[in-house]
Amino acid sequence: MLLRSLWPGAIDGWADPGALEQVAAARRLLEAGADRDDLALLARAVAYEAVFAVVDELDCGGDVNVSGVDVGWTVMESGADGTPTGRRLSALHEDLLTTDPSGRDGADLWR
Repeated sequence: MLLRSLWPGAIDGWADPGALEQVAAARRLLEAGADRDDLALLARAVAYEAVFAVVDELDCGGDVNVSGVDVGWTVMESGADGTPTGRRLSALHEDLLTTDPSGRDGADLWR
């Protein structure tokens, strides 16, 4: 559910009308004649990479580059009332592409 919720806003939202115009650099590129579809594709690919990096970091459960730290984190499933079910969600980064709502497993991001 977490992964499916990230695609519409964080990744695919960049293809929505007006989304690119919210970023000054993208607005300037559009005004200079850049192709809207190419810019949206670039923004979606960069957003995917950022989401992947965050989810991969969550999967790690702690900062592997820091020694002497005895704390970390875990991603847990919860019930409708927010109570943890005890089920740890792991390997989320491995499933991110398979939750692409288009059914293309993100293949269009690198065309």
